[in-house]
Amino acid sequence: MGCECAKLKDEEEVTRKEPVEQVKEPEREHEQKFKEVMPSINSLEGTETVPVKQSAVEVERNVEDRNLKYANYPQKMLELINKIRGDPIAYADTIEESINNIIEDENPTGGNPKIIYKKKVKVALNKGEPAFREAAEILRNMNPLPPLELKNNICVPLPESEEEMKDSSYLKEQVKILRENDKIDVFFKDLIKIPEVSALLMIVDDSERNPGKKRQAVLSKDFKYIGINSKFIGKNFIAYFTFSSD
Repeated sequence: MGCECAKLKDEEEVTRKEPVEQVKEPEREHEQKFKEVMPSINSLEGTETVPVKQSAVEVERNVEDRNLKYANYPQKMLELINKIRGDPIAYADTIEESINNIIEDENPTGGNPKIIYKKKVKVALNKGEPAFREAAEILRNMNPLPPLELKNNICVPLPESEEEMKDSSYLKEQVKILRENDKIDVFFKDLIKIPEVSALLMIVDDSERNPGKKRQAVLSKDFKYIGINSKFIGKNFIAYFTFSSD
């Protein structure tokens, strides 16, 4: 499938489907560069689903179907990341237009209202709008960067089961092996299955722990290679990203 890797600590983002409104496509001429690979930033649709108890066979079949549906996630992420690296100024406008999707969740699960990004998925944010504007400003002051090359031998192997996925020692051991063999410089994981939203929030990187670390990896001039490995494990989507200079 693909892969992800190294020095950055794991950051988990909780997502769930929500219905959303259509948003008008941006009109700027330089935004046309993103139309082929980034249409859903402004045209995603969501639907409410009613949970239905499924047999083990049905669950496994659904996981297989999801993995087929999202099999191109690594390639899509590579395209998006390289588009951003190649024209950071154009993507700065995309970030600012996405501010319209930030809301305050008035009925969050477990208590206090939270700032969230709502566009087919709901992702908890830390600062919200200021982080989006900060990221846009950083991109406006960047020079274009060369594209990253997808490299499968720097990918972190994906767990085989939900139990293994929840076991932090599994991930630490896999990353340790790649580090000791000098294959990776940076590792992080992502839980958002929609490439356009995943790429956007990596660049904004509005997390409470280590904010900006994912963005630094994606936009580093020192890295030449990227590994992306992703799949559904049970109902959970997971993607591992790794970066290497060699």
